[in-house]
Amino acid sequence: MKSRRNRMAGKHPSYKKRGMSARSRRNKIAYDKKYHRTRSRKKYRAELNRKNRKAGTYGNGDGKDASHHKDGSIHMESQSTNRSRNGHNGKSRLK
Repeated sequence: MKSRRNRMAGKHPSYKKRGMSARSRRNKIAYDKKYHRTRSRKKYRAELNRKNRKAGTYGNGDGKDASHHKDGSIHMESQSTNRSRNGHNGKSRLK
């Protein structure tokens, strides 16, 4: 049986673009794992998942995401728009 493991796991193209060594990638991945299992991150994800499920868009492939806004409200928007807003070059692009 063929493995279902993601072959790109830990090999994101941006790592190469940034010139990250194997050691720095390992450190970043370890940090990210630690960060994303904090209570506040779990709460953040759970809130968005709850909103997605309530709206009926969770896992149906319609391309919509629940998105936090500056005022604390949550709205639906396209996945590509929501996920591209990641503070490129250290600049936040919050709505």
